[in-house]
Amino acid sequence: MNPTACKTRPLCFFDPRWPVIYEDNHLLAVYKPSGLLVQGDRTGDVCLQDLGKRWLKERYHKPGNVFLAMVHRLDRPVAGVVLFARTSKAAARLSRQFRERSVDKQYLAVVGGSVSGQADRLIDHIERRDRLSRVVPAPTDGSQEARLRYTVLGRHSGKSLLKVSLETGRRHQIRIQLAHMGHPILGDLRYGAATPLPNRQIALLAYQLMVEHPTRGDRLLLASPIPLQWPWPDIGMSGGQAPPWDWRAFDSDIPLT
Repeated sequence: MNPTACKTRPLCFFDPRWPVIYEDNHLLAVYKPSGLLVQGDRTGDVCLQDLGKRWLKERYHKPGNVFLAMVHRLDRPVAGVVLFARTSKAAARLSRQFRERSVDKQYLAVVGGSVSGQADRLIDHIERRDRLSRVVPAPTDGSQEARLRYTVLGRHSGKSLLKVSLETGRRHQIRIQLAHMGHPILGDLRYGAATPLPNRQIALLAYQLMVEHPTRGDRLLLASPIPLQWPWPDIGMSGGQAPPWDWRAFDSDIPLT
C-alpha cells in the first residue's frame, strides 16, 4: 500500500511559524524545535506533550483533562517530527508498531568531516555506564546491539550531510554511532563535536516518520520541515515558511500557564 503523504497544513501550533504536521481524531503530529522537551522531567521545564494538551483543549474547547499520549521521543537538542496519540486505542496500536520496529524513521544529520563512500550500514554494541553511553568492541551483559544505515547526500566545506535510517531505537544511537565512526554530529559536544552551535542545538533532524494509521490501516508519511539556520546550503523551505530551529525563538511569545 502506498503511503499517504501528510504535507504541512495551514494549521499552526500557538505561533504562525510553528507547523502542525498532521492532525485527526486519533493523531497529532507536530514539529519539535531544538531545546524543547518532548515529555516533562525533573527540571519542571515546559514540554511538547503539555503544550499539545493545551493546544487541543483550546482548539476544541474541551472541558477537563485532555488525553495525549507519547509513543516515542526525541532528545532535547534534536528537532523534527513528533507523533502523539489522541486516544488510548491509537496509543496502544502505535506503541506496538514502535516496539515491533515496523515504523520507518528517517533522519538528516550534518556531521564533521568528509564521509567516505556513498552508503553503509553500521552495527555496533552500545553500553551505558554512569550516565554515559559508548560503543564497546564486543557484546557484554549490559550492552545492546545498535543498527543503522546511512547515505551520503552531500559534502561541503569539511562537512557531510547524511540521511540515516534507524533499524533499532537505542538511546542516543545515531549520535553515538556516527561519533564512533569518526564523524560526530555538528554541535554535539557530548559525543565529540569540536564546537557548539549557537543555541546548543545539534545538527540532527527527525525528518520523516512512516507509520500505519491506527484505525484506517493506511501508511502515513509524516515529514518535518527543515528549520531556519539548518547548517547546510540550499536545503529546505524559504525563510518565510521555515520554522525556527531553536525553541527560544517561540517561548517568549507563548504563555506557559
